[in-house]
Amino acid sequence: MKKQVLLVSAAVVMALGAQTAMAQNIAIVNGKAVPKARLDALALQVAKSGRPTTPEVQAQMREAVIVREIFAQEAEKLGLGNGDDYKSQMEIARQSILITSLVEDFKKKNAVSDTELKAEYEKFAATNGGKEYKARHILVEKEADAKAIIASIKKGGKFEDIAKKQSKDPGSGANGGDLDWANPSSYVAEFTEAMLKLNKGQMTDLPVKTQFGYHIIRVDDIRAAQLPSFEELKPQIAQQLEQQRLGAYQQGLRDKAKIE
Repeated sequence: MKKQVLLVSAAVVMALGAQTAMAQNIAIVNGKAVPKARLDALALQVAKSGRPTTPEVQAQMREAVIVREIFAQEAEKLGLGNGDDYKSQMEIARQSILITSLVEDFKKKNAVSDTELKAEYEKFAATNGGKEYKARHILVEKEADAKAIIASIKKGGKFEDIAKKQSKDPGSGANGGDLDWANPSSYVAEFTEAMLKLNKGQMTDLPVKTQFGYHIIRVDDIRAAQLPSFEELKPQIAQQLEQQRLGAYQQGLRDKAKIE
């Protein structure tokens, strides 16, 4: 009776051991265990890409991990893991993984605070605040052409129609010269200087020369600057500050390195 109990207990222990092994591994391929950690790592990559890990995707990932193991075993059997090219690629892969880990570790330990984000937003608001101008322009290559256009408009010619026909600016020309709402700092200095002298509805009396050619500018409207909210820009500001901080860290490592 005792012997029978012992045999049953041994069978239970073996069964539990097998279940534990299967919980740690997703498969046994040609006698070699494929650890679940590989599947977890692949699932993490898929999750970071934004793709939902549905049961179908999970099954595809499991199959991919198993097939990779099969192919890797065959490559090892053929001795392909002993070549110099393989060793060089492995070293590059090792460095890439370490560098990625270094970057993630730095970001985790040097997260941008809300205080820093708000301070950066206030700088942006100070630079881009004030007034916005809804302007139109006609761009031509020659000053004489620009003067002729100004004279034509003063005689009753329609600014929008002339812009469509003669403006060399492909972005605004098709829209009658419309530049939409923009902060004056969006334009080159000469254009901005001339535009700021105009009131609503006014056009430049003389052509404005810039690096692009000669402009005829008209201001259609002026309003207080409409800035995006802090919450709208927060992700963009965070990314910018994070990249600046990471860049400084990387440059610091490069500067301290002893290179012979």
